Amino acid sequence: MGLLNAGAEFPALRVSTVGGGTVDIRQQLAGSFGVVLFYRGSWCPYCTAQLRAFQRASDRFAQAGIKVVALSVDEEATTKGLVEKHKLTFPVGHSADAHAIAEATGAFVNDDPVHLQSTGFVLAPDGTVITAVYSNGAIGRLVPEDVLGLVSHIKERMG
Repeated sequence: MGLLNAGAEFPALRVSTVGGGTVDIRQQLAGSFGVVLFYRGSWCPYCTAQLRAFQRASDRFAQAGIKVVALSVDEEATTKGLVEKHKLTFPVGHSADAHAIAEATGAFVNDDPVHLQSTGFVLAPDGTVITAVYSNGAIGRLVPEDVLGLVSHIKERMG
């Protein structure tokens, strides 16, 4: 599959979360504006900075009706440590199949070691893509202020 452009339906993706549960991303975000973040791994300082920034913005996101889900190929223990260290309150998936996720979304994959490159999606309440940010390396990613501004603009236009 190619890149997910504006208006595309976000694919059905289920990811394992810390503690043994699973999240169906579309179901988790249904009816709300949503942000889906693929991060390279807990070892990536840019990725952990992005996750911390979205956590710091969580109150503003809740007020704006925006939900966040993140995922990586990291194993559960590593992901659990990341969630605890940074006190992340949004669902964080682990053990993602990088190639399956890339096939479904167009995300770039690093082959050695295998991981997803940073990719971010802002979704409309109906599950369609509003915008997508694809990176093929360490930098280039969604930031909370941009997401808040975009959603605010869309809500104003909707009346």
